[in-house]
Amino acid sequence: MAASSSNDRLDDAYDDALDDAFDDAFDRKFDAKFESINQHAEKRKKKKAYIEREREQGHFRLWNDYFSDDATYPPDTFKRRFRMNKDLFMRIVDRLSNEVLYFKQRRNAIGRLGLSPLQKCTAAIRMMAYGTTADAVDEYLRFGASTTLLCLENFTEVERIGAFPG
Repeated sequence: MAASSSNDRLDDAYDDALDDAFDDAFDRKFDAKFESINQHAEKRKKKKAYIEREREQGHFRLWNDYFSDDATYPPDTFKRRFRMNKDLFMRIVDRLSNEVLYFKQRRNAIGRLGLSPLQKCTAAIRMMAYGTTADAVDEYLRFGASTTLLCLENFTEVERIGAFPG
């Protein structure tokens, strides 16, 4: 009996040592992987630079070119470029800006106005009408590709649920 309990104690000590070694190895591997992921995420974050695009200028240019009383481009040019008449386009913009939070113009944390509903709808409609890339609207409407893709995604989601004026 004494030999049996001695063997059990040795087995238990061996199991405990093995568990401790496994736990230590696991912790080292886990910590190394966690650190690697954090470093990779920090490197990615540093690469993204903010570009001041002066989005207000984009809105004013768009308004003056197509929507003001003395617009630069006549209605037939609007219809050709937007593939619809201005009245229908404005009904879509008005309805989206009143019913869909994403298309409402809001202020950011420092009180600066965000993109206008006109800019957001124009980006989405132009991408669909012409099949252009997301960064094609940057220079005219004054916002980046990722925001343009969000405009298109939100626009098509509203279209998918059938919320457009008839």
